[in-house]
Amino acid sequence: MKAYHIHVEGIVQGVGFRPFVYRIAHEHDLRGYVKNLGDAGVEIVVEGKEKNIRAFLRDLREKAPPLARVEKINVKEIPIQGFDRFYIEKSSTGGGSGDSIIPPDVSICEDCLRELFDPRDKRYMYPFIVCTNCGPRFTIIAELPYDRVNTTMREFDMCDYCESEYKDPLNRRYHAEPVCCPVCGPGYRLYTNDGMELTGDPLKRTAELIDKGYIIAIKG
Repeated sequence: MKAYHIHVEGIVQGVGFRPFVYRIAHEHDLRGYVKNLGDAGVEIVVEGKEKNIRAFLRDLREKAPPLARVEKINVKEIPIQGFDRFYIEKSSTGGGSGDSIIPPDVSICEDCLRELFDPRDKRYMYPFIVCTNCGPRFTIIAELPYDRVNTTMREFDMCDYCESEYKDPLNRRYHAEPVCCPVCGPGYRLYTNDGMELTGDPLKRTAELIDKGYIIAIKG
């Protein structure tokens, strides 16, 4: 049995990196934790068989999420602490060195696009649909580490459905910080410039007004 402390730098917050680490740690039968480190990247502690840890490190470098960019991995052997599982630890707000990069907002992914236009889906035609592979990052974050409480989404408590996705390691919304739906997420309305709310579907009405030459302003 071996134990290692791993420090990862680059674009590793807000891109599904911790859920990715969680999954590959379980695939390689490792114990320990992963957590965000303020503005200093991601910290990982793993315990297990040497060959499993080597395979884990290989996957860490070669199979990172599509939005992640791993720039540096520092590995140091440490004493075994005797973890009984692998988990996502609460983020740390201290110890920052400025080495973590806030990712940009990312356009909708194919999976979310398919759900968006599926009448059977809970988020059918909901414009704020997101997952770990797409959605806002830079424009909603107030400070690092990238956790929901540090974004503008802190004002919106997740409903039971969204929370179940957020906590499911096999779901692509696992620890997707902006996850929401029409029940618990932001809404939207359409007003005239003198403050009168227009009836009907705001998105369809907006498209109709643009077609007629009107100018639409968006206010959050």
